[in-house]
Amino acid sequence: SDTSWIFFCDCDIDLSFFHYSHLTYRSLQPSGPFSMHPPFPSVSKQNTLTTCRYFKHCKCLCLSGPRFLITSTGALYILDVQNEDGLYNYRCITRHRYTGETRQSNSARLFVSDPANSAPSILDGFDHRKAMAGQRVELPCKASGHPAPKYRWLKDNVPWEPDSRFRQTVTGLLIENTRPSDSGNYVCEVWNNYGTAEMIGRLYVKQPLKATISPRKVKSSVGSQVSLSCSVTGTEDQELSWYRNGEIINPGNNVRITGVNRENLIMDGMAKSDGGAYQCFVRKDKMSAQDYVQVVLEDGTPKIISAFSEKVVSPGEPVSLMCNVKGTPLPTITWTLDEDPIVKDGSHRISQIITSEGNVVSYLNISNTQVRDGGVYRCIANNSAGVVLYQARINVRGPASIRPMKNITAIAGRDTYIHCRVIGYPYYSIKWYKNSNLLPFNHRQVAFENNGTLKLSDVQKEVDEGEYTCNVLVQPQLSTSQSVHVTVKVPPFIQPFEFPRFSIGQRVFIPCVVVSGDLPITITWQKDGRPIPASLGVTIDNIDFTSSLRISNLSLMHNGNYTCIARNDAAAVEHQSQLIVRVPPRFVVQPSDQDGIYGKAVILNCSAEGYPVPTIVWKYSKGAGVPQFQPIALNGRIQLLTNGSLLIKHVLEEDSGYYLCKVSNDVGADVSKSMYLTVKIPAMITSYPNTTLATQGQKKEMSCTAHGEKPIIVRWEKEDRIINPEMSRYLVSTKEVGDEVISTLQILPTVREDSGFFSCHAINSYGEDRGIIQLTVQEPPDPPEIEIREVRARSIALRWTMGFDGNSPITGYDIECKNKSDSWDSVQRTKDVSPQLNQATIIDLHPSSTYNIRMYAKNRIGKSEASNELTITTDEAAPDGPPQDVQLEPISSQSIRVTWKAPKKHLQNGIIRGYQIGYREYSAGGNFQFNIISIDTTGDSEVYTLNNLKKFTQYGMVVQACNRAGIGPSSQEIITTTLEDVPSCPPGNVQATATSPETISISWSTLAKETLNGILQGFRVIYWANLLDGELGEIKNVTTTQPSLELDGLEKYTNYSIQVLAFTRAGDGVRSEQIFTRTKEDVPGPPAGVKAAASSASTVFVSWLPPLKLNGIIRKYTVFCSQGTQQPLPLVISEFEASPDSFSYRIPNLSRNRQYSVWVVAVTAAGRGNSSEIITVEPLAKAPARILTFSGTVTTPWMKDIVLPCKAVGDPAPTVKWMKDSSDTAVLVMIDGRRSIFSNGSFVIRTVKAEDSGYYSCVASNNWGSDEIILNLQVQVPPDQPRLTVSKTTSSSITLSWIPGDNGGSSIRGYILQYSEDNSEQWGSFPISPSERSYRLETLKCGTWYKFTLTAQNGVGPGRISEIIEAKTLGKEPQFSKEQELFASINTTRVRLNLIGWNDGGCPITSFTLEYRPFGTTVWTTAQRTSLSKSYILYDLQEATWYELQMRVCNSAGCAEKQAKFATLNYDGSTIPPLIKSVVQSEEGLATNEGLKMLVTISCILVGVLLLFVMLLIVRRRRREQRLKRLRGKMRAVALIPTYAYCPNTEGQVGLHVTKWFNPQLWQRHFLLSVTDPTTRRSAKTGPTARNRYASQWTLNRPHPTISAHTLTTDWRLPTPRPAGSVDKESDSYSVSPSQDTDRARSSMVSTESASSTYEELARAYEHAKMEEQLRHAKFTITECFISDTSSEQLTAGTNDYTDSLTSSTPSESGICRFTASPPKPQDGGRVMNMAVPKAHRISPHEERRCVIYHVITYRDNCFLSKIM
Repeated sequence: SDTSWIFFCDCDIDLSFFHYSHLTYRSLQPSGPFSMHPPFPSVSKQNTLTTCRYFKHCKCLCLSGPRFLITSTGALYILDVQNEDGLYNYRCITRHRYTGETRQSNSARLFVSDPANSAPSILDGFDHRKAMAGQRVELPCKASGHPAPKYRWLKDNVPWEPDSRFRQTVTGLLIENTRPSDSGNYVCEVWNNYGTAEMIGRLYVKQPLKATISPRKVKSSVGSQVSLSCSVTGTEDQELSWYRNGEIINPGNNVRITGVNRENLIMDGMAKSDGGAYQCFVRKDKMSAQDYVQVVLEDGTPKIISAFSEKVVSPGEPVSLMCNVKGTPLPTITWTLDEDPIVKDGSHRISQIITSEGNVVSYLNISNTQVRDGGVYRCIANNSAGVVLYQARINVRGPASIRPMKNITAIAGRDTYIHCRVIGYPYYSIKWYKNSNLLPFNHRQVAFENNGTLKLSDVQKEVDEGEYTCNVLVQPQLSTSQSVHVTVKVPPFIQPFEFPRFSIGQRVFIPCVVVSGDLPITITWQKDGRPIPASLGVTIDNIDFTSSLRISNLSLMHNGNYTCIARNDAAAVEHQSQLIVRVPPRFVVQPSDQDGIYGKAVILNCSAEGYPVPTIVWKYSKGAGVPQFQPIALNGRIQLLTNGSLLIKHVLEEDSGYYLCKVSNDVGADVSKSMYLTVKIPAMITSYPNTTLATQGQKKEMSCTAHGEKPIIVRWEKEDRIINPEMSRYLVSTKEVGDEVISTLQILPTVREDSGFFSCHAINSYGEDRGIIQLTVQEPPDPPEIEIREVRARSIALRWTMGFDGNSPITGYDIECKNKSDSWDSVQRTKDVSPQLNQATIIDLHPSSTYNIRMYAKNRIGKSEASNELTITTDEAAPDGPPQDVQLEPISSQSIRVTWKAPKKHLQNGIIRGYQIGYREYSAGGNFQFNIISIDTTGDSEVYTLNNLKKFTQYGMVVQACNRAGIGPSSQEIITTTLEDVPSCPPGNVQATATSPETISISWSTLAKETLNGILQGFRVIYWANLLDGELGEIKNVTTTQPSLELDGLEKYTNYSIQVLAFTRAGDGVRSEQIFTRTKEDVPGPPAGVKAAASSASTVFVSWLPPLKLNGIIRKYTVFCSQGTQQPLPLVISEFEASPDSFSYRIPNLSRNRQYSVWVVAVTAAGRGNSSEIITVEPLAKAPARILTFSGTVTTPWMKDIVLPCKAVGDPAPTVKWMKDSSDTAVLVMIDGRRSIFSNGSFVIRTVKAEDSGYYSCVASNNWGSDEIILNLQVQVPPDQPRLTVSKTTSSSITLSWIPGDNGGSSIRGYILQYSEDNSEQWGSFPISPSERSYRLETLKCGTWYKFTLTAQNGVGPGRISEIIEAKTLGKEPQFSKEQELFASINTTRVRLNLIGWNDGGCPITSFTLEYRPFGTTVWTTAQRTSLSKSYILYDLQEATWYELQMRVCNSAGCAEKQAKFATLNYDGSTIPPLIKSVVQSEEGLATNEGLKMLVTISCILVGVLLLFVMLLIVRRRRREQRLKRLRGKMRAVALIPTYAYCPNTEGQVGLHVTKWFNPQLWQRHFLLSVTDPTTRRSAKTGPTARNRYASQWTLNRPHPTISAHTLTTDWRLPTPRPAGSVDKESDSYSVSPSQDTDRARSSMVSTESASSTYEELARAYEHAKMEEQLRHAKFTITECFISDTSSEQLTAGTNDYTDSLTSSTPSESGICRFTASPPKPQDGGRVMNMAVPKAHRISPHEERRCVIYHVITYRDNCFLSKIM
């Protein structure tokens, strides 16, 4: 017979030593498994841990490949045994995990034989396993056999179902995360074609022990009760004990432990020492757990918080004594007087209250105090935690006396107090006497004179017993006394005794002797704290001071603690001793003969008792012969129970024999008893077929043979279901053959359901056995279930799941495939697919085509039916053709528009989902890799704009079509170039050098190509002079194509600011940073003026002005004086030098009445300059008054102090007066706190203001003459607000332009631009150069309104902030295209929405919200997303239902909404009726009628209000027409005065009153009108006051226009005349283009500096220009107009005389117009001075009119424009 080998390596662990035994040998067959198993005992973590390794010779198996497996229990498995495995010796090595000590077993060999068919044999199994819940456990089950056996697990006779925690491994069943429910009996069934085997074991899963004490927090007070409860999980039978601070707690007087398992601990009268940690310990077998809580006991002992104090009172005076006590529980308060309780009566009352803090306050009130009420009052507070008292003396005035005293009994050896209670007050002293001797007279006596107390310590009978006298000295010669007798009692004293060792049945006599103490003495006995019961038979004999305890026959019940208690009048004392009775062993349960069942467990009962507890030992004698007892070796199978019984877990036949139970405890003789164990054989199945086959429909018989103790019953089951012999198709027959019973099951006929496991059960009185027979009924297979594994464009991958194989191996598969439109007759077949496969791929299919696929399965019995039919559409393939008609169009410097069409239809290979645009720089330095952008498709024609490209750069672009399969071929690369732009960087390395006093050489480096952004057209140099007074010269610019330039014609020795920029055809680039260079120094020019005047007969004063051209730093002035008037220069006779800051000089010692020539020369480092004009002066004795100060202009910043000089000379000294021109007349200046005249003639104005500007005259006079100078005082103020407009907008930028306002008399130094997002209080700011006239703000939000202000700064400071204008970046809220259908498809429960129709309005979509609900309901279903996809699907809709739909799409510009209704289809795909609009008279219909009624009512009210409003407008219009008639009458009344009628288009008032001063030197004027869009809004603020020195500013207010009029902003300058050939100034003219914002939703708010329309404002400017005095007869020419609607178109109008109307030449569209006023021809001088401008032609007849008539009045050189209503 074939055999197999199994090796056992047993590790017996004893104090870290190992023992190996039980190495057996079996032969192995190649290709079979081999098991070597060490059954290690379980070891806890506290014990020694081991690891086990196996070696072949010296090589560790863990490195020898996957055939060798060592399990967690130490078993070694060899899989697929080879012949060479028998060449080695095998050895088990164990290593101590902590000490590292190793031990090895002896070696074993494998004997490998050729494989032979054999039934399974269990190699490794288990009898029982224990595991803790949550742990991992492995149940081993390994068998050998050929062919390889199969395994099946059952739990509690139920087949094991796969679970995520259960996994069948090579070695057995692995259970993860065990649970208590996993406990049970596990059966491992093993079978192959030649037999079966099974292994049965039990798994115990234990819950971890856990103890929990409640409550978790215990806080109580001393004297209270505390209850604790300990709940235990993980076991039901445990040992529980309680501990306090580590010491075990036993029940006692105040401690109770209750509950079935002692789980409740109750403690009464808790003392302070009872606090601490309380633990509950639980033990079960080797497991233990504990929990603890902290018991905190507050000191609840009463405490006196406050109380009364000692006092002296008079008789009749009321007294109130208070005692405030705190304690837990609330204490009880009592009062005593001299140790006697207070008796409540009419004059003594006691009351008590409890405060909010929980304190008890007690009051003793005495209403009428008497002398007897004096004494020591005591307040006593008492609760369960303790007692506290307080006392103080209350003295009542009166004659002193002593309260009667009671005799006292004292206990010998203790302390005693004697109190002398004195009443009355005052008294002198209290003294104690005994036998006429003053106390104290020894150390044990202490007398307290202050309170009359005598203390006797350690009282002794002989000395201290007797009479004591208290003597109170009331007066110096008067005393009183009282006596008290003290009796001393002596307590008993027991002589100690102990019980000797006794055995049961002996006699006991123990005496208890009281050796001292006063008689009579009473003696009693107790056992274990209680009186001795009479049932114990204990005799007690008492004689005088002795008592004896007698027991005649000791037994176990006499064990205990015995206490002798002695009492007398003095005290009670006790003494305790323990009596222990030793008992010899005896049987409680004697062994008796028993039967044991083979393979089952049996317990041999034996139990004994005795004291001490006896020891039980078992011995064994094999067989039924004469017993020869030998000790039994206890092991895992044979165990000794705690009660002394012997447990045999698995009874074997060799266990039959005699067993001896021996009991001993070293008390008396040992006892023993023997018994005989008979082993009974249970019923066993000895023969049955493991497997058998049947053909469906045929007859089948199966038999099994049983053996065992008779009688035997055989029962058949199928799948745990008992077979009833009377069942149809089943027949059972049984017969006995010798010792065996043969049972046969017959099935006729067989069906598929008969396949499975049949079992025959053999049962007798001692057990049962079963044999498992696997019946296989064979038939043709079921068709496979096929499914799609993968679908591609040209192939379909299938996979199938084989159904029932008919219990016969599958021999092959047939696959059929056809086009959906074809029939199955023309199918493509693939036959005889290998049965080993479960998947296949059908190839050479066409993309996007639909196919039908089915399969057949075959076995040797036949062919299955057709499988389920699949309908599959192949995937799309990548497009095979490129997009068509790809075109590129550059639309800006950074954007290119790409357009194309979809690929040809037959090349699309599916639905085109999107496109990829690839672009790259097509240049030598460009990137060869394409940048890819993916977009979704929108139709057959596509448009996309590429942004953020490089400027003026050549790009190559390709387009590829995409579908779900991938990307198609790219189109042919097309080349284009982005448009030019202005350079993005300034020229670098700008350097300037002064080469002469009038020239500066400038050089710079050219721009890099990547920053040029176009074709370089040249460079522009902007420069201006920084004058000495802080003002700026005029800003000039020159252009050049070279990177260097020489500026000539400059002012000498002047500091210049220079900037350089490059420009392309797109415009000017970025300016460079300012650099400063000063021209070289030169000789100065002549002094600007010279005066000389005689101040006496010999003295002349000379004064002069500095040169107009300093040309350097003035070092000094030289004054020349000579006699005579020789020309050109007289002979110099005197030369005087003056400091550079002096402008007058006194020349003395001249000759009277002689003429002198005087002139002055300025000197710089370059030398002397030209001389001034030569003037003649004559010293005179009678010198007329002359002023040395020059007339001219004086400039000063406002809010400063200014001195106007007026230095006068003459003989006699002249008087000086100051006058100021006012209304063409000169008046004396006002002298006040701000204005005064110095003694030197100077006029001082402090904190100068703008109104101080004007012409001041200084007149000096004396008797011989007078002189006058005129000083023009100009006060510089902060600049006026600039005129800010919007010139260009994009989706992310706004370009602003402005026209400077009045500079306030000081050059503009720069600008501050502020901006803010609409409805925001956060403002940003940018500083801007004074030469700039526009600025572009980048990175703004798309489609968003912004507010802007601009502030100019001059030398005085910042000026007024400009009007706030508003502009909006390009872009608008999303819109849904009307050309697009919203609903792409609708069925019964789903709707696909087409979202391509949403246009983002130029701004990216930021949110998309969709809501829908069934019509008539109130709850919306919401879907919200942050981006907008091409489509959206609504799922799970109701069938045949109308729905309401609303969408809200938002971007940064705003939100748009769309509502729609739709209806889902019926189940058959048909549509449902439309919504019924008629009113149905139902409850719902009635509600609808009420809504309609309300709607009609509201509509009627609105119509009535509208009619009333129309009537009011009609009445108002008629009144205005009447007013217009009156105005026309007034116009005719002023027929002699030319008039200008201006009629705005809307209601409003226009007011204007301007006074203009003109410079007669100005002959040419350029006027510019800037037209802006009405949506560029401004806040309505008051415009600036017009100044007479600077540009005219007109104000006009017009509210919201009713027609499409454009807002016009006007401003113009009157520049100084320029010499021929001079460089153009940047400030000569400005062009402002209209705002591109076309958002009509914003209400137009026009500021007070805005006008109404193009024509009207042009007319105003035209009229204003003609009002200039020097231009009254000038010819006006409209030079050019730029129309905003066609920005590339420039219109030029002809020349118009002053009599012509502007109607024909003024454009009617919004834009910019410039006209020029030229000097008149000579023949035009006599023409009429003032001309009226014709009325505006753009007023509609139906519009309301309100005319404002302007007329011009000419008076002297001033023009006034007035208004007549």
